[in-house]
Amino acid sequence: MTSLLPDIPNIPIEKVHLGEGIYLDLLRLDSVHPTISGNKWFKLKGNLDETFARGKKGILTFGGAFSNHIAATASACRLEGLQSIGIIRGEKVENPTLSKAAEDGMELHFISREDYRNKESISWEKNFPDFHRVPEGGSNEQGVQGAAEIHRYIPSHYGYVCLAVGSGGTLAGLLRSPLSNQLIGVPVLKNSRFLEEVVVQLSQSGKNPLWSHQYHRGGYAKFDHELLEFMRFFHGENKIKLDPVYTSKMLLGLKNEISSGNLKGEILAIHTGGLQGIAGMESRLGEKIY
Repeated sequence: MTSLLPDIPNIPIEKVHLGEGIYLDLLRLDSVHPTISGNKWFKLKGNLDETFARGKKGILTFGGAFSNHIAATASACRLEGLQSIGIIRGEKVENPTLSKAAEDGMELHFISREDYRNKESISWEKNFPDFHRVPEGGSNEQGVQGAAEIHRYIPSHYGYVCLAVGSGGTLAGLLRSPLSNQLIGVPVLKNSRFLEEVVVQLSQSGKNPLWSHQYHRGGYAKFDHELLEFMRFFHGENKIKLDPVYTSKMLLGLKNEISSGNLKGEILAIHTGGLQGIAGMESRLGEKIY
């Protein structure tokens, strides 16, 4: 049996306004599916196929309490009739992301942050032999191969193609693809220089992207008033919602790079989805974003 996730015939590209007369084009990966969001669709396809090919019951994977990957994996496994196990970093909590994952049938296990840092030394295959193990963010070989397929939706005339970077698998896949556009990675993690080597190892392409490491807004899942106001402005101008962790930070960074004259020419940004994270941010804020 193979994955039920089909090829997507078309993904829209829309011109969006970032403010101060600044416009660019946005590839709407967020539109591919309501719960298997954006780049996660592509990164999970091969891992679902691998699960079936190996005769496994489901997928075991890892993530934080607000992880897009956790949410998408739970949804995809439910749709495919597979089981799912999520190893969650930190103390037990309840939030919209984990509640939805549990509703989709994911069995959640919370482990300490120290154990999570050392998770590669734990024998998950021994403890859960009937599950295909997928790393945090879905960035394994199957995930990188799937992410490479995104190149089919990117026209060649753009001088720059920009995307937010978390675990590095999507950027690595695009580097491995036949794209000739210059790629720009915008990490959402603080102290993210290590990602440069991670992406090189994952892509095995010999190609290198440009990097903008300064737009993390304090670190993963961190946000501030300026980011919140930008998300609201962007939605008001373009009628497109942004997630608080990835694409909003990348677009606000691009706005700064363009307005300062550091980035010129035809630019395509990728909306990598993750809209499920909005509910979690709203629960932390105690107010609605949109």
